[in-house]
Amino acid sequence: MKNLKTILFVLLLAANFNTAFAQKPAVVLSDKSGWQKIGETRVDFTHEKDEIVVIGASRFSAIKIKVTDAPVNFKSFEINFDKGDMQNVSIGESIKSPGESRVVQLDGNGERIIRKVIFRYNTANNNDGKKAHIELWGLKTNTDKK
Repeated sequence: MKNLKTILFVLLLAANFNTAFAQKPAVVLSDKSGWQKIGETRVDFTHEKDEIVVIGASRFSAIKIKVTDAPVNFKSFEINFDKGDMQNVSIGESIKSPGESRVVQLDGNGERIIRKVIFRYNTANNNDGKKAHIELWGLKTNTDKK
């Protein structure tokens, strides 16, 4: 019985370790004005939540989502900012492949520092078994630097 508990503990630990480190953080290097790809992830439809952690030149005034390879039914996404506050955005629509969401202006004045974006979705009608590719894009206006 003790061996069984040890084996179950090791399996749970391994599963959590794999989930925690499956997503690489997005490193934004450019500070040029205009739309820039912040990060990307593959939606495997085994979970109904994914996130992109943002590091670097992470000041943006708006964001949008681009979808390729398979459609995704987005419920919402949550934008987490540097000071601990967040902005919840309800989408409630299926984004076809290729396609993109509407542009979402970030709350507040000027550009905001984004720490991470959490996506909530459910499986779209996808008979091919394809995984959707999601890209997070941000708009840099550099209005804070003028």
